[in-house]
Amino acid sequence: MRESFLERKLVSAVERIGGKAPKWVSPGNRGVPDRLIILPDGRTMYVEMKAPGKPLEPLQVRWAKILRKLGHKVYKIDSAADIDKFIFEVTANAV
Repeated sequence: MRESFLERKLVSAVERIGGKAPKWVSPGNRGVPDRLIILPDGRTMYVEMKAPGKPLEPLQVRWAKILRKLGHKVYKIDSAADIDKFIFEVTANAV
């Protein structure tokens, strides 16, 4: 399964629950997560998409640590099952 397929599946799943999942591009900041997830009730989180079984690159690990230290949730998704778990978690923890 390709990363691009998983990314489209994530965007569709987030939109089905009323959110948005724009691509996050930050010039001069290599390694930022691929998607900014914006959910109802002011909730935001970040998702790094990877091809199945691929690890995070060192700069991606660094950004995930920075964001988590600032109190944000960061997810790595590399399978359809990860998308399902992500959607379950964010809908179960809705405010």
